[in-house]
Amino acid sequence: MKFDIAVLPGDGIGPEVIDAAVKVLSAVQSKAGHEFRYHYEDIGGAAIEKHGVALTPQALKTCKASDAVLLGAVGDPKWDNPWAKVRPEDGLLALRKHLRLFANLRPVKVLPMLIDSTPFKPEILRGVDMVVVRELTGGLYFGRPKRQWRTSRGRRAVDTMSYSEAEIERIVRSGFELARSRRKKLTSVDKANVLESSRLWRQVTIEVSADFPDVELDHQFVDACSMRLIQRPSEFDVIVTENTFGDILTDEASMLSGSLGMLPSASIAGIPLEGMRTFGLYEPIHGSSPRRARLNMANPIATILSAAMMLQYSLALPGEARAVDRAVQEVLEEGCRTYDIMSDGFTKVGTDEMGELIARKISA
Repeated sequence: MKFDIAVLPGDGIGPEVIDAAVKVLSAVQSKAGHEFRYHYEDIGGAAIEKHGVALTPQALKTCKASDAVLLGAVGDPKWDNPWAKVRPEDGLLALRKHLRLFANLRPVKVLPMLIDSTPFKPEILRGVDMVVVRELTGGLYFGRPKRQWRTSRGRRAVDTMSYSEAEIERIVRSGFELARSRRKKLTSVDKANVLESSRLWRQVTIEVSADFPDVELDHQFVDACSMRLIQRPSEFDVIVTENTFGDILTDEASMLSGSLGMLPSASIAGIPLEGMRTFGLYEPIHGSSPRRARLNMANPIATILSAAMMLQYSLALPGEARAVDRAVQEVLEEGCRTYDIMSDGFTKVGTDEMGELIARKISA
């Protein structure tokens, strides 16, 4: 089969981890007989330097014409100042909004061979296997008004956390559908004791739950959830939450797996039925880490696992997705580690080497 994939390497370590993921996808292509056609475009700081904007109309057009989008990372210190009129992150936010990808899936799974590579006690990490479903196109990041102004008493700023019933229903329904295919437990995270938007979130969630009587529903405030993620992470199955809460909680949860470099993500417009394809944007949850760019240090596994999610959801190739997952685990079982998950007794490898090792496993 033939597939068109838009590739946006981005900034910092983005091009390096993307190269490793493409290397793995090429191994899948050769092994399974598919044809992956890659269409490269700029985004973020790279796009600002070349075109003056973080996302060009041509890049957006390429993404819309493809079967899926594979993204590296965006961000650079040279653009990281509060007075900048255009920022690398603007490209990513615009891409998510224009592509109408409202559901961000972030799986958090502690692999047995990495259980001693984290700051946590092993008994806390055993059995951790969850997915955070983050609402991606609403809330504080997109609500209006959003502005800063000067008054006679000094400067002020406002951001608006705004959600409609329809926006909440579609993301919560996606959470229930995913939970139904897993351990049938959904935790809805909000701040309903303080925020009106969270009260609406909880009301709608309760209403949608009537369509999923086989799924156990649990409500948690975001502060309590952040504590339980550290105390008893194995109790979670699927977490559904709004944009800002999801962003923060998944960065926290990444430490359970040992590193941000281990966590992939998929941004899609709802959970597809088995055997069906859905357009999506796939990216690691980590940033661009400019200090480590071009040093062959970055962990590409999050990007490679994001490519595996792309194979599953957008290309409807679940067997190939599982092959990538297996290859990652086999390389880790053999003791190969990038710097971020390195510990005594293992073999340290770089970005390129890790990608090559995983690709070889697939080819074999």
